[in-house]
Amino acid sequence: MTHDQNFKNLILDYPREALAFLAESEAFDLPADVRITPIRQEQLQERLGERFRELDVPLLVEWPDGNRAALLFVIEEESEPKRFSIHRLVHYCVDLAELCETDRVVPVVVFLRGEPDRRSLELSSERHTYLRFIYIACELGGIPYRRYRDSDNLVARLNLPNMRYQPEERVDVYAAAVRGLSNLEPDPERQLKYADFIDIYSSLDDNERQRYQNEYPEEAKTVSTYFQQARQEGRQEGRQEGRQEGRQEGRQEGLQKGEALVLLRLLRLKFGEVPEDARRRIEEADPDTLLTWSERILTAERIEDVIQ
Repeated sequence: MTHDQNFKNLILDYPREALAFLAESEAFDLPADVRITPIRQEQLQERLGERFRELDVPLLVEWPDGNRAALLFVIEEESEPKRFSIHRLVHYCVDLAELCETDRVVPVVVFLRGEPDRRSLELSSERHTYLRFIYIACELGGIPYRRYRDSDNLVARLNLPNMRYQPEERVDVYAAAVRGLSNLEPDPERQLKYADFIDIYSSLDDNERQRYQNEYPEEAKTVSTYFQQARQEGRQEGRQEGRQEGRQEGRQEGLQKGEALVLLRLLRLKFGEVPEDARRRIEEADPDTLLTWSERILTAERIEDVIQ
């Protein structure tokens, strides 16, 4: 899954928290009763055609009492600042303004790392400025992580690994993000989903993972619980797939696929990207072998310790 898709999922799952964090200057005081609605992808694609940007997230904010006109937030994520085009953003915002019949548009660009070359655009002559365009730039890598270390905004807590910190603080960053996920998100499926998000952007090495287990036993126990959930869900998924195929061969194949899927996910959560040769061995292993390998994950320090 790409960084763009990761952030799109995050914004769609937690739109209120995303606006409060990513567009704080505009959305820090949104009332509890405002309605936040993602603009339907089908509608955008139909009206915008080739200018449609699948991974951008337009959110319409509406006040039910009618005291304020609706606001349209256009959120774009950029992994690399050099890919960002302010001209493209202007074009997209104008298209959306026309589509939604509003001039109340707030452009927001989330920079995962680095900072943009351009923060504004002016179309002008020597005598007049005919168009001036600015946007909210949320530069995650420039935000001190301690500012949000104990925040009650889940989107901010999940993004602690993307903020600024010293290398020796990485383990504390990871622990604070996991603690936020555990305390602020009650849904087990989303806990599992965003434990993966935290792990991807933290990228702890073996020594840091050992420090984490030693210095933050409660948080480490939480992550272990997420791992166990993934194993159980994978087995159930495999059995269900096998039942749907209606044959013993299908059941075995479904179980194997489920176990392999979960083991790959757990390895990625703990160690990062799985080498191709290890992935191949997992995909070819039988369910009993996969179960044995899965049981080694919590104590393993390397992928090689799991797949022996």
